[in-house]
Amino acid sequence: MQDLHHWQAFCLALAREQAGDDGAHDLNHLGRVWHAARQLLASYPQADTLVVMVACYLHDLVNLPKNHPERHLASRQAAALASARLAAAGFDAARLPAVAHAIEAHSFSANIAPQTLEAQIVQDADRLDALGAVGLARLFYTAGRMNSALAASDDVLAVQRPLDDRAYALDHIAVKLATLPATMQTAAGRALAEQRLQWLYQFRDVFVAEWAPETLPS
Repeated sequence: MQDLHHWQAFCLALAREQAGDDGAHDLNHLGRVWHAARQLLASYPQADTLVVMVACYLHDLVNLPKNHPERHLASRQAAALASARLAAAGFDAARLPAVAHAIEAHSFSANIAPQTLEAQIVQDADRLDALGAVGLARLFYTAGRMNSALAASDDVLAVQRPLDDRAYALDHIAVKLATLPATMQTAAGRALAEQRLQWLYQFRDVFVAEWAPETLPS
């Protein structure tokens, strides 16, 4: 196997070179995705660790805002750029298609089904970072960048209104985050996702109690 540390350093430098100003998709996010992927790899030792690692660090090489009209194309653009830069640096050509597919398939908005175990692990690892405490921080950070309100002032749990996570940050838990465990490709990823989602529900209960105590179910 090609040297994992060598390519990790290369990918980190490339990601740093291409980094934008989105704090929810910064270098720390890439490191957390790789950390989550390593947790999943412990359950799937047959996966190609190098492919997974490279895809984790390069999956957001092209990162468009959530409200950008071409958001669904970003992962394909990232895969193309990553493939070109890796090939020029002498990365194993036989592994390039697997890396490209894992990058393309990680994206929720691209809606590309992962066809390999490596792509499944990368997708799960990326979605795990949307859950739990860090995922919650990323939720409100992104909502602030999109000028969303924290929550609806008079119907915080959307009992009598449609959910709208573009208008209200808290709605994003129900609109998207609550759906993520069911989309996990691996059993190990699903178990971790369920744990993190339960923590988000606990947070939401506390938030609602402080925001509007009368709306919290008894």
